Amino acid sequence: QVQLQESGPGLVKPSKTLSLICAVSGDSITSENYFWSWLRQPPGKGMEWIGCISYSGTTDYSPSLKNRTSIWRDTSKDQFTLHLFSVTPEDTAVYYCARGSAYGATQWDDYDTWGQGIQVTVSS
Repeated sequence: QVQLQESGPGLVKPSKTLSLICAVSGDSITSENYFWSWLRQPPGKGMEWIGCISYSGTTDYSPSLKNRTSIWRDTSKDQFTLHLFSVTPEDTAVYYCARGSAYGATQWDDYDTWGQGIQVTVSS
């Protein structure tokens, strides 16, 4: 059974970098044809896709966040990491990692496995 678990700080100061880790168990992040995504849901708003890293290590990002987002992976640990730079209070959200055979979508059913989510608040 595949499981994903997000970890990281719950509070980040404005202008700093938000870094989150997604630990994968029950599968390898190099399993063919899977994409490992980060998404978020701000309070009172819909789900937003942030970006992903593929089984082969290629990345893709939302155009609206591309300039300040970076996703990396550690294949030895089956983990992938989100870095969001220069955060503002508008980046406050519940952040999720998810596995899917495609990417860019924002509906729950578009991914076959989700992490439980982690609340991140940007505030001084």
